[in-house]
Amino acid sequence: MSGVIEKKKQLVEEIADKFRASQTVVVVDYRGLDVAQVTDLRKQLRDAGIEFKVYKNTMTRRAVEAAELSELNDTLVGPTAVAFSNDDVVAPARIINDFAKGNDALEIKGGVIEGKVATLEQINELASLPNYEGMVSMLLSVLQAPIRNFAYATKSVADQKEEQGA
Repeated sequence: MSGVIEKKKQLVEEIADKFRASQTVVVVDYRGLDVAQVTDLRKQLRDAGIEFKVYKNTMTRRAVEAAELSELNDTLVGPTAVAFSNDDVVAPARIINDFAKGNDALEIKGGVIEGKVATLEQINELASLPNYEGMVSMLLSVLQAPIRNFAYATKSVADQKEEQGA
């Protein structure tokens, strides 16, 4: 009997460590998804380097308590799956949100962003951000704008001078 309890304690500690180590954690209700849909979601998440697991709610509640994220306990009812991302903050929220738009059965319950419990609105806001490459592209565009505008102004002045000289 104590072997079973030891295994459960190890599982709780493993889940708590994942909560602590993850940049972003998204908790979802997957009730109503068929096997093909869950497989598709898992593949999309795996391709992005995100771990997607289903744990018993009692084990997850204990892990959440151990990780000092007890505000998540309200979301841990019914069929619950958890997506853990150690690298990309935006990816799990974006992938799950996009998947939920096409599959009404998937519902985001809440999550954790950089160690702090996030509301559903915060998760949805995070999901609306572009991916890393999109953000870098936007930053480069902003950085290039003054130089580009200066080049246009210089060309315009040169064209005006040329017209006046001709």
